[in-house]
Amino acid sequence: MQGEATRYTANAAPDASLPAGTFDVAGAYQFCARLAKSHYENFTVASWLMPREMRPHMYAIYAYARMADDFADEHHDLAMLDEWERELDLAYAGAPRHPVFVALAETVRRFEIPREPFKDLLTAFRSDVNFKGFDTLDDLLGYSRYSANPVGRLVLYLFGYGDAERQHLSDLVCSGLQLANFWQDVAVDLGKGRIYLPRRDMERFGVTPADLAAHTSSREFVDLMRHEAGVARAMLVEGGELHTRVDKGLRRDIVMFAGGGLAILRALERINYDIFRKRPELAKTDYLKLGWSAIRGRLDV
Repeated sequence: MQGEATRYTANAAPDASLPAGTFDVAGAYQFCARLAKSHYENFTVASWLMPREMRPHMYAIYAYARMADDFADEHHDLAMLDEWERELDLAYAGAPRHPVFVALAETVRRFEIPREPFKDLLTAFRSDVNFKGFDTLDDLLGYSRYSANPVGRLVLYLFGYGDAERQHLSDLVCSGLQLANFWQDVAVDLGKGRIYLPRRDMERFGVTPADLAAHTSSREFVDLMRHEAGVARAMLVEGGELHTRVDKGLRRDIVMFAGGGLAILRALERINYDIFRKRPELAKTDYLKLGWSAIRGRLDV
């Protein structure tokens, strides 16, 4: 596929705002890199610690997920996600049209990546369109199984790891990090009409949706948040052992992701879980500690 030019027209893809043009593989990877670098969020997988030769493939994976996420969160359009899945099928059939899939097809061919993680992400994005919240923690983790865990598995495939043990540890890191991000942004998500806190846990601790809407940081709410943070921490610590079972090209990123989630949880603890008063954010010292841990290749828990 390298060096071939693929014609992409606006009518062939779900987002007509994208430029029409001819994309060879190199141009497609550049397209993905521009898209990835134009966004910043905790979930971005192409960190500066990633080996340089891996970054184009990380950008392709990120671009795939980023655009699908936008179809769900910004457009609330299931038809766009259906079309995105058809583009994915074309890529796996060797006939990609969209620049994201021109790059992605080369990545999945080179690293023999199965289709399942990409389709799993679409399952999560479809559920985002009709968000209904979660009854139990298991329900929430079921969502993370589709929304977060596939990304970690895709990264493992890039580094040649496809075994069940490493995938399980990766799932713990990804789900734990997503939970940490949810608890960091409880107030932000409320403004979007979303409550990720499991309803059964809220009932158990005596917290109601009305309490959340009133931004009430009661003792009951603090106890609920402390409980949820403890679950996330346990997952990150257990899953963080993955950094001891991969080569140094991936070890630093795992330390950054697991360590970043743990740092968010410590920031929550610093403000006594009062997320309505102040959003818990990492301090400069947190970033310095994360960087030093990554350089050493050692996760500090």
